[in-house]
Amino acid sequence: MNILFLTLVKINSISSRDIYTDLLREFISEGHRVTIICPIERREGKKSKAIQENNSTILHIKTLNIQKANLIEKGLGTLAIEYQFLNAIKTKLKDTKFDLVLYATPPITFVKVIEYVKKRDNAFAYLLLKDIFPQNAVDMKMIKEKSILHKLFQKKEKNLYNISDKIGCMSEANRNYILKHNPYIKPEKVEINPNSIQPITFNQTDKERITIRQKYELPEDSKIFVYGGNLGKPQGLDFLLEILKTNTFEKVFFLIIGNGTEFNKIKKWFDINQPPRAKLIAGLPKNEYDVLLQACDVGLIFLHPNFTIPNFPSRLLSYLEMRMPVIAATDSATDIGIVIEKNNCGFAIQSGDLKSFLNAIEIIIKNNHNFNEMKNNAWNLLQNEYLAPQSFIKIKNALYV
Repeated sequence: MNILFLTLVKINSISSRDIYTDLLREFISEGHRVTIICPIERREGKKSKAIQENNSTILHIKTLNIQKANLIEKGLGTLAIEYQFLNAIKTKLKDTKFDLVLYATPPITFVKVIEYVKKRDNAFAYLLLKDIFPQNAVDMKMIKEKSILHKLFQKKEKNLYNISDKIGCMSEANRNYILKHNPYIKPEKVEINPNSIQPITFNQTDKERITIRQKYELPEDSKIFVYGGNLGKPQGLDFLLEILKTNTFEKVFFLIIGNGTEFNKIKKWFDINQPPRAKLIAGLPKNEYDVLLQACDVGLIFLHPNFTIPNFPSRLLSYLEMRMPVIAATDSATDIGIVIEKNNCGFAIQSGDLKSFLNAIEIIIKNNHNFNEMKNNAWNLLQNEYLAPQSFIKIKNALYV
């Protein structure tokens, strides 16, 4: 079987570790061939190219800047990428017939690409719904509700859902939201197919843990609460700064790792306030990030309180992989906190509820037996719900039903 995967995420190697390559390797391990089309953004100054590797082809298509770009270029780039990807298929893949076209949101502007492949090859179209756009942009006040732009993107969103043969959502709340706000979609078309990975076992010794903490100048005798990932407006990071400002726990240290549109704002806050029990580090390569993450104790998730769509951040899986309890400070729409508490591997906090957040910290640091139990439960949750083979089977079953 030939699989075509469309994504905005730049993939350099099929062997890299993330939610997409881990899933695609499942197809390859079953003897299928994978073709990936992804952007190489203007800022890199490189030309389009093809990479052949392990029964896969990765096409880097030159585009405008789409990630971490100003709104005008981001908008133009998101609209143009549909035609750029379509041209790549017509010119570079004209003799390749695909059985399955797999794609993730963002963006919602792949409709013409999917339509073309479906019509030409009679391919099955499977949407991995990772983002509900344009409502998320409305929530963040990036797009005005009922504006011309909003209506344009709503039309594209509807077309994407209609052209998809199956829609895989990240959680029950996601599925319910899609069906409630898009009554034209048949319920049997939408299933839960969450973020998934091929986890590996990390066995960092106590000596190695101390060495890593020393390398990054982290206290050896404290529990380290770590946030790793995008530092942008959707994370509602003002609440994080409020937590750092009021942290009076002597044996609690906060580590923030990442990049994004809010990084400079957070760095400025660190420069001014010089918090004694917190540190900010710019984003690290995946392998270095994993090593550092192993030396930490508790994972943190933040979402802006204004969201009305149920986000389900993929960083949860990194924390579960490291056997970490998790504190999720989120809006009321998402069910990520419900999942965490239901499986007894952390706490769900309403973003802005400082008292409850501090109480969760106190429970974690004062009850070591419960802390170790949550660590084991975190690993069990990952094994039960978020493995790449499970996601692969759902897609395969949808294809052959």
